[in-house]
Amino acid sequence: MHESNFAVLGTGGIGRRMLEVSTEKAGLTPVAACDRHGVAIDHDGLDVDELLAATEGNVASDPEGRDVTTDGGSASTRGSGVKQTGEDAGVVASAQATATETPIDDVIAESDRIDAVLIALPNFEHDFIPRVADRFADADYSGVLVDVLKRSRVIGMLDERADTFRERGITFVCGAGATPGLLTGAAAIAAQSFVEVEAVDIWWGVGLKSGYEDNRGTVREDIAHLPGYDIEDAHKMSDEEIAAVIDEHDGVIEFRDMEHADDVLLERAGICDAADVTVGGILDVTADEKPTTTTVRVTGRTFDGETATNTFQLGDDTSMEANVNGPALGYMKAALRRNRAGEYGVFGPAELMPGF
Repeated sequence: MHESNFAVLGTGGIGRRMLEVSTEKAGLTPVAACDRHGVAIDHDGLDVDELLAATEGNVASDPEGRDVTTDGGSASTRGSGVKQTGEDAGVVASAQATATETPIDDVIAESDRIDAVLIALPNFEHDFIPRVADRFADADYSGVLVDVLKRSRVIGMLDERADTFRERGITFVCGAGATPGLLTGAAAIAAQSFVEVEAVDIWWGVGLKSGYEDNRGTVREDIAHLPGYDIEDAHKMSDEEIAAVIDEHDGVIEFRDMEHADDVLLERAGICDAADVTVGGILDVTADEKPTTTTVRVTGRTFDGETATNTFQLGDDTSMEANVNGPALGYMKAALRRNRAGEYGVFGPAELMPGF
């Protein structure tokens, strides 16, 4: 097994859990982590326990949530949706870190010694993650980039960059979390029973007893999928307005027909038409127990003319963090294998089998 190292851009809920889960994954060593105020880099390997302890409850943003610009600075006073407490917010609270106004640039400057980069930054501008990828490509980075983005329209923006990625030697895996990600891959496997897929229905359940305060980015982005809202609305809403939406639903919010990239990712893999994919689910911020079992149903026609439905379910005891971060690191391992074999460009989770 090849030993590989990686960096995490963003140390909110997803980024922090990436660092934590990586300590349980053989062959992966985190060597860099950053947020808007600071960066920690150690090519021998970060002390993950110290970094997480130092930043617990102290994630870099401000109470209103400031936009994350492409250089990690602050553009406005609302919208990123990540909490902050203390004077030394975020990564700079760690003894391993230094304060900086250009955290992403600082990681890029060290990227010739970094095998893979996981982008776990707030994505309230549709082209934000593609623009971050541009900066690595412009710096002649050659390696792996992985994101856990959700929205369908971003995939096309990444595909537009595929030729540049191939020229630079970049293997980019998009939508590598739970949905899209793990559940997209499960749908692709379930589809193999059929000669024609008629429908893919993804229905998820997430319990977050810690609520909005500890999961601002996730909750805020999900609210953008409610009727009457879009990503621009969610971006501009204050914390109080987000809390009011949660209260309006008594802390349990049901989503239907979400703009999740599972549809375009399954279409680009040749599984089915994007229009045949539906994604929805239930978010409960009052309990850790899942309000419904996460299920993928793939309906299709078999070679002998029968119509059937294959079903895949996640265990109710697997957390959102386990179902997002485990697959993301697994897809990172798969991308590292592809990259070392000289396979560059943009890949979706329906095109790769994640490593373990």
